[in-house]
Amino acid sequence: MSEVVTGDAVVVEVRVAQLPTRAVALFIDMVLQVVVLAGTLILLGLFAVFSDPAMFAAVAILLVVLVTIGYPVLVETLTRGRSLGKLAMGLRVVSDDGSPERFRQAMFRGLAGFVEFWMLYGAPALISSLVSQQGKRLGDVFAGTIVISERGPAASTTPAVMPPQLAQWASTLELSQLNSEVAAAARQYLLRWHQLSPAMQYEMGVRISTQVAAVVSPAPPHGVPPHAYLSAVLAERRRRDEARLASRSSYAHLSQGPSVQAYVPPVQAPPPGFGAPLAAPPYPQTPVTPEGPRTTPGGFAPPV
Repeated sequence: MSEVVTGDAVVVEVRVAQLPTRAVALFIDMVLQVVVLAGTLILLGLFAVFSDPAMFAAVAILLVVLVTIGYPVLVETLTRGRSLGKLAMGLRVVSDDGSPERFRQAMFRGLAGFVEFWMLYGAPALISSLVSQQGKRLGDVFAGTIVISERGPAASTTPAVMPPQLAQWASTLELSQLNSEVAAAARQYLLRWHQLSPAMQYEMGVRISTQVAAVVSPAPPHGVPPHAYLSAVLAERRRRDEARLASRSSYAHLSQGPSVQAYVPPVQAPPPGFGAPLAAPPYPQTPVTPEGPRTTPGGFAPPV
């Protein structure tokens, strides 16, 4: 993975294409170019006896230039950085700021590629890719581009699920101070929770849960793990947003009728057990810590 900074000063994480994948994509493109070039030269040779030798040589040189340089430049410009080989391998050429490849950049890459691959047999490109942290060949260095992979592992998009043991407690939460940045950090943590080690799960969970607990009240029941606490908060936040949107949609629909003056919004009854003390949920009392299983009972403890 690598980070690129867009023109709006936003850091975007991209997956840099690996050298073997780029080599396979290049091989596909070069095989296609050789086949097209060989076919056109054979057809051109059939008319060589009827044409001037100088004219034949000029046309042959023009075909070589069009196939070896014009093909990558034209195709990558029209497809926003994807030749046929890159399309087969799920790769794309983008600018260093993450924007689509432009014609000027494709031209630099095409001219440098002719020297790197067709004249020097790929040696400069191999050395430059091994030295560069982002796997750039000389054409990418000159053009200010980077080759990324669009076939990374699919990220889970499952929304936060409300733990049944925390549903009653979550209905009493005060979420007006929870901003989008903290909520986004909690959401990213939950999406990648299963990919983290047990020690990292607990460490990151405690850090993010502390930030959330600083602006959300009341405190969670005793013994709630960080991931369950964050999942409950985000699920309740989403539920309230959906209810608010549904209420606005219903009011807008009824306001179009003749009985808009008589419409009274329904009164929401308080949730069962509102204001009553909550019992501790049956969560495991020994969360995993970087030093191993804890010997003292308790889960996530928000700051007092």
